[in-house]
Amino acid sequence: MPSPIKPRPRHLMRRQRRAFMLGVGALPLAMAPSVRAAIGGLPSNTGPADFSPEWELLRGRIFGTRPITTGAASRVQLIAPLRAAYGAAVPVKIVSQLAQTPELYVKRMHLLVDKNPSPLAATLELTPEVGQADFETRLRVDEYSHVRVVSELSNGELHMDSRYVKTSGGCSAPPNRDTPELIGRTIFKLPGPPTMDAPTAADVTVIHPNDTGFELNNVTVMFIPSYFVRTIAVSYAGRKIFDADLDFSISENPTWRFNFVPHGPGELRAEVSDSKEHHFTGSLRVG
Repeated sequence: MPSPIKPRPRHLMRRQRRAFMLGVGALPLAMAPSVRAAIGGLPSNTGPADFSPEWELLRGRIFGTRPITTGAASRVQLIAPLRAAYGAAVPVKIVSQLAQTPELYVKRMHLLVDKNPSPLAATLELTPEVGQADFETRLRVDEYSHVRVVSELSNGELHMDSRYVKTSGGCSAPPNRDTPELIGRTIFKLPGPPTMDAPTAADVTVIHPNDTGFELNNVTVMFIPSYFVRTIAVSYAGRKIFDADLDFSISENPTWRFNFVPHGPGELRAEVSDSKEHHFTGSLRVG
């Protein structure tokens, strides 16, 4: 009898998918920058300002040859833990060093995890209505990796900050399925009272498993198909605040803390779509 076909190990599947997402499946390894191994087998490029082969490829695909400002001159800061206890929900905070004004503002942000199967976790399209381009969310981090934010200003400048995060298993951790009937419920919260004509913090959460396609069903022992929030469009009183284009590198029940500038009473509103073309809405009256 012919020997049974053995399934591919999951770590090889993750590597193949990451190569596909990066568009480098046919590239020779010699074209990627080399990274030396440190004592103990870990890579040596673990500093906040260090690059990786994955980032070099992503940079070329997303930004081409445009210069990117890093270090002390950068207008954006990323805060993330060096070690995260749970790779499926790593907290990150983006702090902008620039106030949102019509003359100069953060127009776009890219949030990336170099070594994830889908490295581009989020692209945010912003307007001056954000007031202050600070964001907080939680990420899935599949293995030790740099997490990066690239901020694009309205004048075309690119600014970057990064942190090396030590954790693993974020893309294979099974999500909670205790309340599937709540999938799509979109909730706004204000941590404090609104401040008219000034940046006011708010949270938006979408109840959703954000399946990656790498999680195993404990009953069927089959991979759970990917199913995740694709877009979130947030507005206030009919004026766009930000649009988010997301992937499964955002954790289960995607949550974003952001700012908006209320110029009077109005309604915070979110329009949400997921990878199965389902659409959801949520709103909160303010003032």
